[in-house]
Amino acid sequence: MDAFAVAHRAHASTVGVTEYLPSAMGFLVEREVTSMGRALESPEKPLAALMGGAKVSDKILLLDNIMDKLDHLFIGGGMCVTFLKAQGHGVGASQVEEDRLEFAREMLGEAEKRGIKVHLPSEVVVASEFAADPAEVQVSSADGVPEGGIIMDIAPSAAQQFASELQQCRTVIWNGPMGVFEMPRFSEGTRVVAEAIAGAPGVTSVVGGGSTAETVEALGLMDSMTHVSTGGGASLEFLGGIELPGIAALPDAD
Repeated sequence: MDAFAVAHRAHASTVGVTEYLPSAMGFLVEREVTSMGRALESPEKPLAALMGGAKVSDKILLLDNIMDKLDHLFIGGGMCVTFLKAQGHGVGASQVEEDRLEFAREMLGEAEKRGIKVHLPSEVVVASEFAADPAEVQVSSADGVPEGGIIMDIAPSAAQQFASELQQCRTVIWNGPMGVFEMPRFSEGTRVVAEAIAGAPGVTSVVGGGSTAETVEALGLMDSMTHVSTGGGASLEFLGGIELPGIAALPDAD
């Protein structure tokens, strides 16, 4: 078994085959399990989670699984919209996961109890429409997003703040871009943060797969990160503490 990207799926090719043919963990899967497992079980501190991407719901298990070890939690991308609204800020016409607002409030409260420093962008890049080249783009205070405005990226000032703090950490688990990275105009926040992590001496960086890995590859930073996962959903589930069927089925999984 050497296809980590599908290890979270209980298919004939990942689980069923192990009942009929000799099976073992391949080198790639071993590297994935070792690298991410070390970051979860015995991370060098301070430990930071850098969370972005579109949805809070995708990261719930991951956050729940690492809260007891975290020192810093950085939130950007579409995720920060829901957290900003949970704090009582107006977010204009930005997309909010209304059904995750209570989770966001609980997460912020839990972080405060545990002494985890939460970093949300103080300023954001706001567009008049969700488009690659909108009619209007401005930098706005995170607590003063104009009505009708859509948050597209963290602002340069916020990106620099994130970068500076991240470079003081010893282990960084990153999943999700800081803005709409596929639109060049809104990729700057992600670039600044990614380059800061890649260039920080002695920092162990574990990058989730999917869009985050694509982002790192597009920036030419693959070789500068400690580990870039090949699995999107698989890495999220593994980091979320879920046993992956494709790995559990292997006789040498233990």
